[in-house]
This record gives sequence, structure tokens and C-alpha cells, in this order.
Amino acid sequence: MLATPMKTSEQGVELIKDREGVRYAAYLDSVGVPTIGVGHTAGVRMGDTCDDAQAMEWLADDLKWSEAAVNKVWVDLEQHQFDALVSFVFNVGPGAFANSTLLRALNNGHYDEVPHQLDRWHIPPEITSRRNGEREQWKGTMFVARVASNDPSIST
Repeated sequence: MLATPMKTSEQGVELIKDREGVRYAAYLDSVGVPTIGVGHTAGVRMGDTCDDAQAMEWLADDLKWSEAAVNKVWVDLEQHQFDALVSFVFNVGPGAFANSTLLRALNNGHYDEVPHQLDRWHIPPEITSRRNGEREQWKGTMFVARVASNDPSIST
């Protein structure tokens, strides 16, 4: 485990918001889970609504469990690598991350294997642009996947 727990950078948070989108009314995500705010699912029921302040509060809370999962990695990470993994965990969940080949490879020091392992997580297909963004973020290229608007513009 890292000596000092890391936190998601402001840019990392913005990339997660961009990848997830911000929705103020509950909707069913691509696998049928009621979701609201910035990818928030805990206790959400269809018909729920929120404002921006509540959405950002939920995001801050949800980032805590994502960061905690990534802070269990045994190797040192650069900020952009940490942020990419937090985005990944935010999407797939800490259990999937804890049991992943990606984590095993990384903990064995195979940093170069992470982009390949991220490529294996494109299910459902709508996640492809998100994974591409996380892969580029891992490498140090700040690719913003504009999933909600299908805008392929790149932000630096």
C-alpha cells in the first residue's frame, strides 16, 4: 500500500464528470441500474431528482470508495495514473477491480500492461470511449471522452 493515500486531482474529477455526465433526474444506466447525479447509484429510485449541490456531494462521497480501492495498489502511481484508475473503479466497482487481472498485473509492476487490461473492459460497448479515455489518461494524455454529447473533442 502507498505510504500516503492519494486523492483524485481536480482534472481527474472533471474527467469523471465528463465521462459520467451530470443528470438531475434518475435514469436507468446501460445495464438497467437507477442512477442520478454523476453516476450515483446508492439508494436511487426512479423518480428521484437532485440539484447540482446534491450531485456534487454524492460525487465526493462516491469518490471516497473509488480512491480507497486504488490506494490499496502496492506500487507507486503518478497522479494521472491514479486518476485513471479511480475513474475505472468508479465505473466498474471496487470488487471488480480487486479481482481483476489489471490489478494483479499492476501489483506485479507491469505498468505497461494496464492499457491492454483497460481495453478488456469495454462491456457494454457504450463504454468504449470511456475506456479509451482512461487508457490515454493512464499514459499521461488527457483525453476527455464526451460520452453524453458524443463530442469527440480532446481537452488538454
